[in-house]
Amino acid sequence: RRDLLAANAAIFKTQGAALDAVAKRDAKILVVGNPANTNAWILAQSAPGFPAENITSMIRLDHNRAQGQLAAKAGVGVDAITKLVVWGNHSPTMFADWGNAELDGQKLADRIGDEPWYRETLIPTVAQRGTAIIEARGASSAASAANAAIDHLRDWVHGAGDNWVSMGVVSDGSYGIPQGLVCGVPVHCMSGGYALIEGLTFDPFQRSMLDRTIAELVDEREAVIDILK
Repeated sequence: RRDLLAANAAIFKTQGAALDAVAKRDAKILVVGNPANTNAWILAQSAPGFPAENITSMIRLDHNRAQGQLAAKAGVGVDAITKLVVWGNHSPTMFADWGNAELDGQKLADRIGDEPWYRETLIPTVAQRGTAIIEARGASSAASAANAAIDHLRDWVHGAGDNWVSMGVVSDGSYGIPQGLVCGVPVHCMSGGYALIEGLTFDPFQRSMLDRTIAELVDEREAVIDILK
């Protein structure tokens, strides 16, 4: 991952300069290539005249995986799971958060009633899923990633109603996420835009998981910041 950081920094710096110079200001950018969050940060830093809110990174693949795991555990269809969030970096530190998730209007955690499974199985399974797939089949989950990219852009362009979706967006400083970092957060998507879900609270476990993934994003930023000078 560190090797990818250095190799991609120069690429995304160049792409950012191109965006800044010629891209329409209403273009919508989704960074999928890893490390996606920090690549998107480099892009945004390198395109100061381009609207930062139009640069995003993909954490929807992780959101979809978490939603699928939870639906299987609850014995329901994936669309029945709502208000799920995947916070942070698209990496093993990502945090699949069921703290606000609901099933049929009830708290999902209460319906499933298995906190040890959530902490010890769900969170690491989602975080390590990409690696597990590569080890099992010798290739990445490219089709799943492509589907997640379609989901991300469909919801961003056309809206997603009252649904919460997870997107990597440029932070405004909310939830203790340093301003400017590109971090997975919960948003409402409306036609052509999105808005952060505000006012969420965290128990100590949730806060520690969010802080861990934020710290990794900060470390990645510091590892490439000199390349931008």
